[in-house]
Amino acid sequence: MNKIFVAYKRAGPSSNAFLSELKKKYRVKKAGYSGTLDPFARGVLIVALGQYTKLLRFLDKSPKIYRATLWLGASSLSLDNKNIQSVEKISPLALEILEKTKRALLGELEFTPPSFSAKRVAGRRAYAWAKRGQTPPLKPCKMRIFSAQILHYAHPFLHLELSMSEGGYVRSYCELFAKRLGISATLSSLERVAEGKFVYNGEKNLNVLECLNLKTNTLKDYSKLKNGTKISLDELGLQDEGAYVVECGEFFSIIEVKNQRVEYVLNKVAKC
Repeated sequence: MNKIFVAYKRAGPSSNAFLSELKKKYRVKKAGYSGTLDPFARGVLIVALGQYTKLLRFLDKSPKIYRATLWLGASSLSLDNKNIQSVEKISPLALEILEKTKRALLGELEFTPPSFSAKRVAGRRAYAWAKRGQTPPLKPCKMRIFSAQILHYAHPFLHLELSMSEGGYVRSYCELFAKRLGISATLSSLERVAEGKFVYNGEKNLNVLECLNLKTNTLKDYSKLKNGTKISLDELGLQDEGAYVVECGEFFSIIEVKNQRVEYVLNKVAKC
């Protein structure tokens, strides 16, 4: 089965555990997802089954839209509702101060990913270091905040909607927000509403060709796709480096031009 769809992960299971549930539901062995959600988080997860797992890297998943609840005064090692160390009572903050802080955190931000994250460091996941009480040697990263909106403030909980680039961490945004206020804060809840144009739609089958962020290429001899025969660069309509979709009747192929060579990424896949 080849299928690409948007699932909705509930809070609790890891993304991998949730994927295992979907594999059993659809009775498939091969499945993958794009964009890990932390166990405590819920929301949109793009899932591909069968051959379509090879296409996840060609999706445009920006901006990512999140709804987050910041717990002002709470301190957590993992910057979420787990590993709470302390809760400090702080006075309610003026909405003007919160709005000013929000505006100051727009655009490109430099941050250090959370120790409890799936970021790979020296061959290990950062959380593997953190669970052993070690500090992973994480390097500073950058993310872009396109927009931020305060949805509701009921002290000590601040509800925000954020639009950010791929690779950003809402937990790190929370940490930067709290530092500007001179307090501690952690996330008490997190929901991913959208990844680019992908929103939850009841796991309906998506048109894979409409999902791909790729140009369409042409070929002089389409019989080569049917037979999986090697393609030379001068046979293509577009010859710049990159990946392309080539359609041929009821199926399509994904090819990639690299170092003056043409390689198949995925060949002769039936259109859905």
